Amino acid sequence: MIKRIGFIAALLSASVFVSGQALPVRGLVAHEWGTFTSVAGQDGRAVQWLPLAGPSDLPEFIGRIGCNLKASMPGTIRMETPVIYFYAPSDMTLKASVRFRQGVITEWFPRPTGIANDVINDAFKGEIAWTDVKVRPGGSALFPVEAEKNHYYTARETDAAPLRVGTDDERFLFYRGVGRIPPPINVTVTRDGQIVVSQTRGEALGDVILFENRGGATAFSAQHTSAARAAFDALAPEGEGQSPQMHLEKVLVAHGLYPREAKAMVESWRGSWFEQGTRLFYVVSGEAVESMLPLHIDPQPAEVKRVFVGRIEIATPATLGEVRMALEQRDRPALAKYGRFLEPIGKQLLATLSGPDLVAMWERLESEKALWTAAGGSITTCREASQQR
Repeated sequence: MIKRIGFIAALLSASVFVSGQALPVRGLVAHEWGTFTSVAGQDGRAVQWLPLAGPSDLPEFIGRIGCNLKASMPGTIRMETPVIYFYAPSDMTLKASVRFRQGVITEWFPRPTGIANDVINDAFKGEIAWTDVKVRPGGSALFPVEAEKNHYYTARETDAAPLRVGTDDERFLFYRGVGRIPPPINVTVTRDGQIVVSQTRGEALGDVILFENRGGATAFSAQHTSAARAAFDALAPEGEGQSPQMHLEKVLVAHGLYPREAKAMVESWRGSWFEQGTRLFYVVSGEAVESMLPLHIDPQPAEVKRVFVGRIEIATPATLGEVRMALEQRDRPALAKYGRFLEPIGKQLLATLSGPDLVAMWERLESEKALWTAAGGSITTCREASQQR
């Protein structure tokens, strides 16, 4: 009798196989959030861009691919800070793997399974896997923390179970990447300043939010539509307008995140999402996320929610005018407000010029790029890093 009870308990605490197929584990939940960041070109499609914004914004304990890909490789999409949370009724061990199609995995924590070179080789192929993830609901954990504040830690402020992979403890599985896959949304600016948003596959746009910050004056406009196309009139920021933060949190919860997860996501990106410039936010459909970023978890959770926010930077006439003036006046504080987006915006500015104006502006932009590179420290190319291994 005791053996029989133990056998039944084992079945209830793990996947049950029926006809060779594993049934989802009751009570096991996986939630993921992340951001796909891109820059819209003049034709509305994502341009390739190369962020040169200085040192990494992540703690030193985060694993990296071994070379500064983000400073040496252009891409159309920056896959930023996906985190995978787990909730379980009891302690268990699972496997999780992700594949970034047409992309490269650039950072991660905890350390994936395998020796260093294997991890790096898989990352170059856009693959990452954790094969021994210990989920410990209710357990205590000492997560790594460094002296300086970092937005990375904000993602821990949820009720998800602590995880242990090898000797690493964390609240979630974390990774980042850069890819050349086109985002599912195009954005164009008409001559009268109207911003037109379109879904490339003709599917419903769903939730879209236009946001603008001009020297601290902000404004936003939100739409929820089943159409594949939407238009926004140009925003007119006045004073410290209402932030879309609360609206974004409600949208994320409506798409399946728990309230604390949604708050952690928005708070993690508060300093970046609402900075100087004009940008569009949209919720990437689950089908689109799975198409770009297939996820496999074994045993299979009873519930999986993947909620990604797309962020598209838009070079409006106001933005191009500000960047041009700042370049002409060598106003580095004004240029710094655009950070890593200054180069792709600057290239769009160059496309509007000709003759001596084009040459002069190109020289100023190249001069600024040289300063950004120097501020970021020496850059080892991926080819050099590969040769060093």
